Amino acid sequence: MAIFANMKRIILITGGERSGKSVYAEQLALRLSEQPVYMATARIWDEEFRQRVRIHRERRGAQWTNIEEEKYLSRHDLTGRTVLVDCVTLWTTNFFFDYTPQQSSPVPNPSDTVESRQAQAGIRQVEETLQTVKEEFLRFTSQKATFIFVTNEIGMGGVSTNEVQRRFTDLLGWTNQFVASQADEVYLMVSGIPMKIK
Repeated sequence: MAIFANMKRIILITGGERSGKSVYAEQLALRLSEQPVYMATARIWDEEFRQRVRIHRERRGAQWTNIEEEKYLSRHDLTGRTVLVDCVTLWTTNFFFDYTPQQSSPVPNPSDTVESRQAQAGIRQVEETLQTVKEEFLRFTSQKATFIFVTNEIGMGGVSTNEVQRRFTDLLGWTNQFVASQADEVYLMVSGIPMKIK
């Protein structure tokens, strides 16, 4: 079963909400390992989300090792294991909302409006968060393990009228592109059907 124990392998599963991503990822992990690791990145926002997490936990059996890690996946040594990370969207969200500027802010141009300065700060937030996410991803996946990442394909809808949503859509889109570029295999889930695209 653990045919990839001595090498690194990255698989990305993307798709819309309720497209069957998590179920497919769990089935794949169980085909690759008798004792896979489930790494949950969710931050519990409210009671409804707590129930979603409970349902996901109950669906998995006792053969799973469960780890809850909101941000710093690389803290865990999972060498030789099959690891399902569910999901990249929530993982990226945690970095996005915990963001604090890393670089000194440029000296504002006196002619800049408040809106212009806010837009520039938003662009920096996306750029710096993306860099942080990429660095953590590379640290985590430097281990010799099989990684299965689940993410949401959120860029297929219209453009939001909300600035924060637009920034996050950009961030997740670029994060997904980066993860896909590092992946050995990429699957797009459509109505419960996996389509291999890489």
